[in-house]
Amino acid sequence: MATPTLDKAEKSGKGAPEPGFADSPYIKVTFRIRRFNPEVSEDAQWQDFELEIDPKERVLDALHKIKWDQDGTLTFRRSCAHGICGSDAMRINGKNRLACKTLIKDINPHKPITVEAIKGLTVLKDLIVDMDPFFQAYRDVMPFLITKGNEPTRERLQSAEDRERFDDTTKCILCAACTSSCPVFWNDGQYFGPAAIVNAHRFIFDSRDEGGEQRLEILNDKDGVWRCRTTFNCTDACPRGIEVTKAIQEVKRALITRRY
Repeated sequence: MATPTLDKAEKSGKGAPEPGFADSPYIKVTFRIRRFNPEVSEDAQWQDFELEIDPKERVLDALHKIKWDQDGTLTFRRSCAHGICGSDAMRINGKNRLACKTLIKDINPHKPITVEAIKGLTVLKDLIVDMDPFFQAYRDVMPFLITKGNEPTRERLQSAEDRERFDDTTKCILCAACTSSCPVFWNDGQYFGPAAIVNAHRFIFDSRDEGGEQRLEILNDKDGVWRCRTTFNCTDACPRGIEVTKAIQEVKRALITRRY
């Protein structure tokens, strides 16, 4: 029969290492957040928060920890926390991202991580902006199916090829990351912006829709697609991987050729 033996730690009387001590996955991270409260001051200011967190967690997790444990006045939007609702778009280390999809380990946690509201829209408080102009542009392009005649008695059929034509632009979650990364939009908030054009594209190229001409005329306005300068900021910012710049160019081509 085998005789039980003691490991070195037990022999020395020290016992096994305490869980979460020497082998702790946590690291110290500094979050530098741009704060703004119009009830306190007209000027925004940066505030540092230090916390211990697993670098495999997300920026949204860190914001929760700060709000729950350090400063309950910190204000930001979030809902599903799974990259679907699009409500937690913000500038993280100078780039538009979704806080719920951004892992701390991927943005150099050994330096202060900057977090601020997206640009081009009025900041209401901390990381929250006024989304009304963004959603007004979205509504203006009529983002819904337009058909004529009587309502059909069965579903409107569509081939796989026809569906593929606009498949990419169906992925938009209206987070505003693309629009608020556009320098044209920063300069002039009257520009429809990439997200509105993407959602117009989704219906312009839908074979079941009959409102393409109306949408094209709307986007032919001086604040429409011709304001795009093809900087690709919008494509880089999209958390869903939509080829936004390509969609805008396809709408421009449709305006010239009237083929879609």
